[in-house]
Amino acid sequence: MRYGIIAVMSLFLACPAFAGEISLLGGYGVTDKPVEKTFAWQVQYMEGLGDYFAYSLSYLNQGHFASHHRDGNAANLWVRTNLLDRQLSLGAGVGGVFYYDTKKAANGEPAHDLHGWGTMVNVAATWYTKSRVFYQVQGYWIRGDKSFDTLTALAGIGYQLDAPPSKGPDVKGTHLFDRNTENEVTLLGGETVVNIAGDGHSRAAALEYRRGLWRFVEWTAGALYEGKSSLINRYGLTSQLWLAKPFLDDRISLGIGAGPYFALDRRVDIRRVRVPIIFSTTGSYRITQNWLIRATWDRVITTYDRDTDIFLGGVGYRF
Repeated sequence: MRYGIIAVMSLFLACPAFAGEISLLGGYGVTDKPVEKTFAWQVQYMEGLGDYFAYSLSYLNQGHFASHHRDGNAANLWVRTNLLDRQLSLGAGVGGVFYYDTKKAANGEPAHDLHGWGTMVNVAATWYTKSRVFYQVQGYWIRGDKSFDTLTALAGIGYQLDAPPSKGPDVKGTHLFDRNTENEVTLLGGETVVNIAGDGHSRAAALEYRRGLWRFVEWTAGALYEGKSSLINRYGLTSQLWLAKPFLDDRISLGIGAGPYFALDRRVDIRRVRVPIIFSTTGSYRITQNWLIRATWDRVITTYDRDTDIFLGGVGYRF
């Protein structure tokens, strides 16, 4: 499934720029080993590849089962058809998910952060209105490989980031920018949350340099301080490659990125440099030609049960 995700990312780069759709959905999921039900929610970005095909990139939160708290990032390819004068779109998708599963030990021992690849199958029905707002119901099944399997039903609302030329899902290209970003320096602050039980909340700060490389591809180098709590005292340097696209005449930009994080964690070893992976989602809004505000969610993926979520917001300058 990891090769399927790579294929979807390649489509992101190779296809013309289509108007994207972003949606927020909530509902419930069930698993059968043992039988449990819990809340679930999802943020999804979908983009058309002509009348009958699309791809999507999603963040899934599958809620809190008794012994597992699992979320993940998914990529899917879709086949869809448009009915009722393009107001109703029906689709089926297949792809993969990289999951993060915080597993509680049954005997009271510390929790563990488990990671892995799963298979994902989706079905969805979308109702497009006369405005850019649409409504969607979606169901998906995940085969969790070394984790557990789930079946989830969701409903929610979405928005077309650029106005389509006709009602319904957009299939035509929009204006292409040669490069999203020239140079950008951003100062961010926020909060770190460690994904196992304990006093894992702390203040976080980051300084980031961003540079556009090609159309839809950016690179960042940064300094990150995750803060100090009873579980971590971690900081270091990051380097990430990003897929990013502008919308609304380049006022808004959305992107996902990943790369190495060269970190010191003084709660564990004051001398050893660890190199976890940092996976991030970001969005920016241009206030003026040069100034912008940016929000970023970072997931630090470790091998020693200290995964973190870092929520950051700040101000940047482009030049």
